[in-house]
Formats: sequence, C-alpha cells, structure tokens
Amino acid sequence: MDFDTLRHANLKLLDDAVEDWSVIVRSLQTLARDAEDGLHQAANKASWAGENSQVTKEFIGKTAGEIKDAHTQGKSIHSILKDTAGELRAYHTQLKDAIDRGLQKNLTVTNTGDGGFTVTMNVHPDRAAKGHTPPSHAQSDVNALRDEIQGILGKATESDNSASKILKALADQTDYGFGDASYKDRDAAAEALKTADDLAALVKKDPDDLSTAEFDRLNAGLKQYSADPLFAERFATTLGPQKTLDFWAGVTDPHTGWDLRRDRREQFDDLQKNLSLTLANATQSDSAAMTSWKGNMVALVDQPVGRGGGFPLGGQVMSNLMRWGDYDDQFLNSYGDKLMATEKKFTGNGQHGAWQRLGPDATLNHTGTDTGWDPMTGYLKALANNPDAATSFFNDTFLTKDEDHDFTEKKDDKEVKKSLTNFDYLFEERDWPTDFDSEHEESIAGRNNLAMALEAATTGHPAGERPTLDTPHHNAEQTRLMERLVSSIGEDPDERLLKYGHMLDSVGQITSEYLPDINRSISDADRTDPDSTSWKQTQKMYPMYGEEAVLEPRDVTKLLFTVGQSPDGYAAVEVGQKAYMSQLMEYHLNPDLPAGQVVDDDTEGIVRRIAEKSGEISGTLALGRQEELAAAGKEADEAYKDSMDLVKSGISGGLGTAVGVGTSFVATPWIGAAAGGATTTITGTVLESMFQDFKSTELEDSEDTRGELWQDSLKNNGNRSGQAARLAAEEHGMVDPADAETWARESGAQGFYNAQSIVDGRTPGSRTTS
Repeated sequence: MDFDTLRHANLKLLDDAVEDWSVIVRSLQTLARDAEDGLHQAANKASWAGENSQVTKEFIGKTAGEIKDAHTQGKSIHSILKDTAGELRAYHTQLKDAIDRGLQKNLTVTNTGDGGFTVTMNVHPDRAAKGHTPPSHAQSDVNALRDEIQGILGKATESDNSASKILKALADQTDYGFGDASYKDRDAAAEALKTADDLAALVKKDPDDLSTAEFDRLNAGLKQYSADPLFAERFATTLGPQKTLDFWAGVTDPHTGWDLRRDRREQFDDLQKNLSLTLANATQSDSAAMTSWKGNMVALVDQPVGRGGGFPLGGQVMSNLMRWGDYDDQFLNSYGDKLMATEKKFTGNGQHGAWQRLGPDATLNHTGTDTGWDPMTGYLKALANNPDAATSFFNDTFLTKDEDHDFTEKKDDKEVKKSLTNFDYLFEERDWPTDFDSEHEESIAGRNNLAMALEAATTGHPAGERPTLDTPHHNAEQTRLMERLVSSIGEDPDERLLKYGHMLDSVGQITSEYLPDINRSISDADRTDPDSTSWKQTQKMYPMYGEEAVLEPRDVTKLLFTVGQSPDGYAAVEVGQKAYMSQLMEYHLNPDLPAGQVVDDDTEGIVRRIAEKSGEISGTLALGRQEELAAAGKEADEAYKDSMDLVKSGISGGLGTAVGVGTSFVATPWIGAAAGGATTTITGTVLESMFQDFKSTELEDSEDTRGELWQDSLKNNGNRSGQAARLAAEEHGMVDPADAETWARESGAQGFYNAQSIVDGRTPGSRTTS
C-alpha cells in the first residue's frame, strides 16, 4: 500500500461500493426467494408434457439455483468489501494520527515519490546553519514514528491484497453463472486460502518425513475444509496433479512411511475420503489453474507414479481418490476416455484380463472393500455419484467393429465383428481381475460399483438416493442405456446378473423407476402401429413424461423374475408397483380428468387392466422370491421382510421419494406429488396395508409351505388392488366403490395367475414349476 494512497484515500468511494452491494444482496435475496417459491416450486407442481417435460422444468430449476448462487456470491462479496473498507478506514485514521503526533514532536513525514515515505526532524534554519545537532532522543523518535507508519502500511497492504486475492478467487470459480462459496467475512476466506497453502506444503513432503502430528493436522484440515470451494481449488492447484499422485502412492507404498503405517494406518481411510472430497470439490472450479490441473491429471492416467518406475499408474492411484464427492462432469468423461484407452492397451482390446494385483503391490484403497489395484473400481464409484457423466460414459464406444478384437455377433447367419459400448464391455465381456477385501474374502466391489454407476446413469440421480421433484424426466440417452441393460439381462440372466447377487439392489431400484415403461411393455397393445387404438389407449393408460424405454416383454419378464430373487430388489419394485397402481387408479377414476387424457368410457375395463397388469408384475416378482426361497430357506425369507421394513422406514418423509416412479409419471392436480415429497392418502393407505400384510414365513423344505407363500402373495395382491380401486372410487364418486373393488380384486388375481404361465414359458428350468 503506497503511503500517499492510504494517506489521501477517498474512502467514500469504497463506502459507496459497500452500500451498493448491500442493496444488491437484499435484492438478490428477494429474487432468490421468489425464484424458489414462485418459480421453482410452482414448476415442480405443474403437469408438463412434450418438450416442456424435458427442457423447461429442468431449466427453471437450474435458473432458480443460479439466482440462489448469485445471492450467495453477492453476500460473500459484500462481507469482504465491508470488512476491508472498515479495516482501511481504521488504518487511514491510524496513519493520520501518527503523522499528527509526529508534528507535535517536531517530526515531518513526507512522500518520497516512489510510494514510500521518510521521517525527518524539523530544525530551525539558524540552528541548522550553526551546525546544531539534534538531541539524542530525537533520532529514536524518528525511528519510532517510521516503524509505526511502516507497520500501518504493512497491515493495510495485507488487508488490501487479501481482499483482492479472495475476490479474484471467487470470480474465477465459474466461467459462467455464479459460485456457491459462502463466507461470513474476509478473514474466514483468507484463513481458508492460508490453510490450503499450509496443507499443500505438508502433502509435498516425502512420506518418510511426514510425522504423525503432521498427518493428523493434514487429515483434520482436509476434513474441515473439503467442502470449501476456495480452499479446495487452492489446495489442488498448489499441490498439482503429479504431487497429488506421488503423495498417495507414497503413503500407501509398503516400503515407505514406516512410522505412519505403524501409527496411523487405521486413519488412512479417513484421509483417502477427505482427500477425495477435496479434489472433487476442486474440479468444480473453472479457474485457469484448475482447468490446467484437470488436463494434466488426465494425461497422467497411463503414466507410472511413485518410485517403482512401472506400476502403479496414475489412473490406478487417482481412481482411488475419486470414490467420494461429485467430480466435474467433463473431467470425469475425459478421465474415463483415457482410462478406457489404457484398459484397451493392457487387455489387448479387451481380449484378456489386466490389473491383477500381486502380493507385494501397494494397497491403494483403504476402505476395506478391495485393494484398489483395478482402476475401474474407483472410477465407477465416482460415476455412481455423477449421473450425467455416468450416462455419457456407458453410451460411449469402447471398440468399433473395425478394430482388432474377437467380439462377434450373428448377422444373416454369419458371425461378424461387432462394436462394443463401454456398457457392453463392462457388463458382458470384461475379464474382471480377482481381488480381495480386508477380511480376505473375494471382493465384490468392482461389479457392485458397476451396478451403482448404472443406477445413476439410467435414473438421473446418484446411486443410493431417491428421485426428487428436481430429478429430470428420463432422457433419450438414459432410456437407450436402460433398453440395452434389460436386453442384456434377458439374454442371460444367470450369468450377467443373478450370479452377482450384490448387483440386484441397484438393478431393482432402476426397475422401480421405469415402471411406467414396464407396464407399457407388457400391455397387449400393438405398438408396431402408432395409430392403432390399442396403442393410443395404452399411452393414455400409462401416461409418461420424458422419453420411453421400449422394452421387449420377454426381457421384462426375465428382469422381474431375476430381481425378485433379491430381497432388496424385490422390495424396491414391489413397493413401487403398488404405489404406481394406486396412483393410476386415482388418476383414471377422477371424473375431472381432461377428455384428451381419458382412455375410453369403459371404466370397468380400465380398472381391470390396471389391476391385471399390476398383478402380473407382482406375480412375477413373487415367483422370483419363491425361486430364491426354494434354494435359501428361512434365512432368505427373513431377509425379504427386513428389506420391506427398510423401504418402509425410508418412506416416512414421502412415499414418492422412496418409490421412485415419479420421474416418468408426473404428478397431476388429482394425484399429488408422485415424483417426490408428499403423496396421496390413497397411496399411503395401500402401502401401509401392504407392509402390514408382508410377514416372514417359517419355511420348511416342503412344497406345501412354498405353496402357502404363493397363495398368501396372491391374496394380498388382490386385496391391495381392490383397496386402491375402492378408495379411488370413494374419493371421486365416479363408480360404485364395491364394484370397483370387485373388478380390481378379480383382475389382480388373474394377473398373478397369468404371471405363472408367462414365467414358466420364458424362464424354463426354474423351481417355480417343480
């Protein structure tokens, strides 16, 4: 800070800027509130169709989010400017006071012309001409005043520079729109940046030189600041990609860091998580330094890291630092492209395995699920947290038919080379390396993460979560992947899915979120003729928003039968279907339904069709459950009850969120919020009754017990169908409730019986026929 700049500062201009920003922040706060309440929430409650269902609703949600971010960023800027203005005003006053005190001691402070200053003792000309020497204490006064002023200028410089750096960092976070970094004052932001520099310096140290106290400081600091955008960007860019990889490779190297491995090995998983969260947050920044970081990290995917000179490669190390957090979409896709290119290189275009860990190799992952030597495992976990990147990745090409490989398909009675997408390769063809968990059991993490990534890719929300009102309707890329997934399972359910039962919970959740598509697929409509009456009625029977996944009925049956053999998968789809059936009853039995949405004037036929197809789905699931119980016995039966209880506990905040059918079947004014949050009384009543009906059965190795289980399922399904129809009829008075209940109960039971014939024809060799 120049002497004259501070001395003659016109702080009114800064005060005016602070006041202007306070006005802006208040206006943005009002705008953000209006955008959320009057725009975003209104859009979520509206019934969208056509292009609006995929574009406008999502756009409104993002716009409301941007306005909220604008308020957050404006508030941070105002706080920083306000703090800086206050400090500079104080330093300006301190400087003026110091100069005035100097004059009282006959001292003058003058500008040197280069931004500096000098302090001199005022001497009368006559005394100066006679060579008078100032008293000895005068020089000490000069020195004291000089030091005081220099201290004031130093603090003012630090305040000004700190504010400048922070404001620039905030502005650099995004190329377009606004960032969501929030700071109550300038000191908080400055402390975040300083901590980032300090912790990056620790990570740059050789692991052998990192003390346990420094390890603890690093771990605690990353945990505290991992969600701070400015901290994350500064930490990552100060450290750089190479040092990031060298650090984790060094820490996990069994030949280095003996003290850390002895004293802090149990905390390695915490550090791995905190480092992953920090780096994920950093990749959301659009700063020039971070853009360079992302590009350089991708370039290191196939490069050796650490002191070995061969393995591990950068992709093996970095993939283990991607298991937590939401990494930037474009970075994940660029990283995935390079990782798959590396996979092709080391597997001979996918024709043999790779990434097999040997005993002395480092354990790169410390979660206990796997060793982390296969880079695909950690990367797939990153995709499970990022739906858009996952969808793009799985639909990308892995191999073209013109490349050197042995993957073929039959065309015109000839075996010809075929192209493979990343999904085709990973789900059907990849030779997954054998790995082990911390209990020395064979690891299931690779394919489990694959299933979770597919859940994110097909549903549009992170794996393990449920759709909300903000979850976009299914788009063409998602439904294309869903079609391929169902088709692939249908080709070989046992080898591609049932053999890996740990994947079934995710596949079950996926299935539950495509129930409108599934109900359409098993209808008797002639969809080959778009103008046929049956197809037009089916479209109205199962209204859909967004793109439809066109599924083969045979594949759907195999999917449902297979998912039914998993307690978690069964619970997800069975609860979803009962909720969907209830919503359809209420929707179609409402006399105020617009004419263009009415199927036809045959109300009894509508109720019966809804109940019958719902019964067919539930019946197929029940047969899958019976198939599993025939092999596993009582323990598995209790697992089914536990899974249903788990779904029930997740419903407390809103049935739609737990069920998941709402991303396609959008709420209307008559059925409530089916896509998340609240749901209707009718649906809630039906599901509560279903949970009460569902019980664990004491199973013995006998056909009679399994037959009783089938009969109980049949009875309960009919009861719930009848209940939903009766409640909807009572609600709207369109038909006699007793008649509606009878129609639904009879047709629901018929659908259940139909399922047995269909499954017997499409899944030969199952225990359901024995």
